[in-house]
Amino acid sequence: MVHQQKAALAGSARMELVSGVVQLRPEDAMFDAMLRGWRAQQKSRGLKDETIDPRERLIRRFLDFANEYPWQWTPAHMDEWSASLTSEKHLAPSTIRSYQGTLRLFTELLIDARYGWGPACEEAFGAYPVAIAHEWNTLPHLQVYEGDPEARPFTREELQRFLDYADDQVARAVKSKRKGALAAYRDATLFKVIYGWGLRRTETSKLDVVDFGRNRRSASSAGTAHSTSAMARRRRGSRRGGGTCCR
Repeated sequence: MVHQQKAALAGSARMELVSGVVQLRPEDAMFDAMLRGWRAQQKSRGLKDETIDPRERLIRRFLDFANEYPWQWTPAHMDEWSASLTSEKHLAPSTIRSYQGTLRLFTELLIDARYGWGPACEEAFGAYPVAIAHEWNTLPHLQVYEGDPEARPFTREELQRFLDYADDQVARAVKSKRKGALAAYRDATLFKVIYGWGLRRTETSKLDVVDFGRNRRSASSAGTAHSTSAMARRRRGSRRGGGTCCR
């Protein structure tokens, strides 16, 4: 009977540690090997350096803060670090949650038995990594938007009320038979165009009459339009891009 050797996972201790070599600074060598392993594991999932590099820098900052190596980290280190991010650095809750999530991803790799970092650390240092990020010491995601309240996007209900108000201004101007009806109609239309095509302010200011035409893809082009501006064309294929019709 032929026994096949089980292949090591990308990011495992077996792939990153060199056996039979005495390290001058074994703790630093182990930590660097962990980071290499985590990078390899993320690369195997298709993540780019633009994502991996900031994560690695954050782990190094946490190492400096805790002044301990990963196999010595405890939930208390996470508690103290999270408190410092809030009380000293005054970071937004969404940023703190992102940092905590990064640390959770790193430690989950270390405690996963398939990667072998626990036994490697216990053999070398008599200690092994444990989970330090739990539901009770990390921020939950309870709100849809957690940024500056003055800069948050409209909800659908708020957006509908805003567009209805813009339409009401047109009707009010027409009813009063005073100047301003055309300007109100222009503004109401532009608000809908901005929403319909996801335009930015600069893009909206550069629109011209020639940027609009009948929608040839529509079964009935009566009452429909499509944007042909250069800026809109560059965004096709994205969630913000063209293809949206405005009635």
